[in-house]
Amino acid sequence: MNVGVFGGTFDPVHIGHLIIAEEARVRLKLSVVLFVPAGQPWLKVDHAITPVLDRVEMLRRSIANNPCFKLSTIEVDRPGPSYTVDTIASLRDELGAQSFFFILGSDSLGGLPSWKQPGRLVQLCQLVVVPRLGVNPPDLGAFASSIPGLMDRVTWLDAPVIGVSSSEIRERVARGLPIRYLVPEEVGKYIVERRLYEKQS
Repeated sequence: MNVGVFGGTFDPVHIGHLIIAEEARVRLKLSVVLFVPAGQPWLKVDHAITPVLDRVEMLRRSIANNPCFKLSTIEVDRPGPSYTVDTIASLRDELGAQSFFFILGSDSLGGLPSWKQPGRLVQLCQLVVVPRLGVNPPDLGAFASSIPGLMDRVTWLDAPVIGVSSSEIRERVARGLPIRYLVPEEVGKYIVERRLYEKQS
């Protein structure tokens, strides 16, 4: 079984996330895509993020109608900062000898050398890199020597480039602008019900 792992803050989840997940599922023949919301991302320890219960609920609602999409709370259930290598290792222990594909943006790939145990990470899973609007792909050769096996463990996903971001959605809500069609309908309703992002400056 091929398992896709899609991690992120998902603050909030939007249509771009869902399009990417479905594209990866089809093109890589994934049996399932696990959405893994971060509890406290180590790269965002100084940033305020929406309470985890709200982010998890929005994610749960957004994937409810796709049987190939599943929610994993492995990172929010674990105290402390979230590290991808720990998550993948735990999922491998939990699910057994599956093939794992970690989905990430091309902007995130550029910071891979600063991640926790990047060499171990590329041994545990295939990195599936998604193009990001306005972001040039990093030169993997520049740090491949410090991460053995990296070049063989990266798959570039030929996916639509979706110009939607969670930060843009938060800003639009704060300014009273519509987000219809930018997020799943149930997520939009939840944001209104909970009055999320209204006070963001």
